[in-house]
Amino acid sequence: MMKNNPKNKIYPAALTIAGSDSGGGAGIQADLRTFNAFGVYGCTAITAVTSQNPKRVTRIDALPAEGVVSQIDTVLEAVAIRHAKSGMLFSAEIVSAVADAVKRHRIPLVVDPVMVSTSGSVLLENSAIEALKRELLPLAEWITPNIPEAELLLGRKLRSGRDYFDAARECHERWGAAILLKSGHAPAGKFADDVVCREGQLYRLRSRRLPEHGCSHGTGCTLSAALTAALALEMPWKNALCEAKAFVLGSMEEFVEIGKGVTAMYPPVEDRIDQVRLERVSPER
Repeated sequence: MMKNNPKNKIYPAALTIAGSDSGGGAGIQADLRTFNAFGVYGCTAITAVTSQNPKRVTRIDALPAEGVVSQIDTVLEAVAIRHAKSGMLFSAEIVSAVADAVKRHRIPLVVDPVMVSTSGSVLLENSAIEALKRELLPLAEWITPNIPEAELLLGRKLRSGRDYFDAARECHERWGAAILLKSGHAPAGKFADDVVCREGQLYRLRSRRLPEHGCSHGTGCTLSAALTAALALEMPWKNALCEAKAFVLGSMEEFVEIGKGVTAMYPPVEDRIDQVRLERVSPER
């Protein structure tokens, strides 16, 4: 039986341009798992193959830039991609090639500027950071950095809540995209407050902060993939943000044990949308 609606519309599809995580916690694997949970058909353009598990990365083998572009072109030749996201791009050559493909195909894009893994491994070469800022970020609809990534993009340390709001606004002004600044690296508190800047307006995206239990690996990939899936489903942007945040909250809370003492996020059964709030913030904050 076809899983289309009565009008037989084309099933929503999204594309992830990212690295493969052999341990399944982040990257392509997390993105596809998230797309599927949202009811979105997932396609891929793999940029690199990593040998990793939730604790460490032992090897990275980047694909040729031409191979990455070939995947994108071939998918779009047949599949009606509604939205795409980029994650780990690794090299300046891949960044430039992806930017060119996005421009040619006019794909609505969420850029998750993945630079360093949770375990501390470098996932974006230094030479690629300038290419990312110059070529890809100006093409994005949304950019979803965490705090260390925003520091690298802006070239300064972010130490407080006020810094986070200023950084989100500066990223928005520099690259023209809506910004979702993720708060996972902020000092622990009662709430997990992400900062949003869209069309010059600032917002706080809030949920309760969970106790640390070791399954934070892949939160950034999952959040950007959930946002991409929600946008592919044509949700209004405020709803899309709240659904994405709720999905990550549930995935962290309903974690699974995949090895002795090793936990991993997993798509939740329970909907936690009522535990997420998006609120406008005044410029003075």
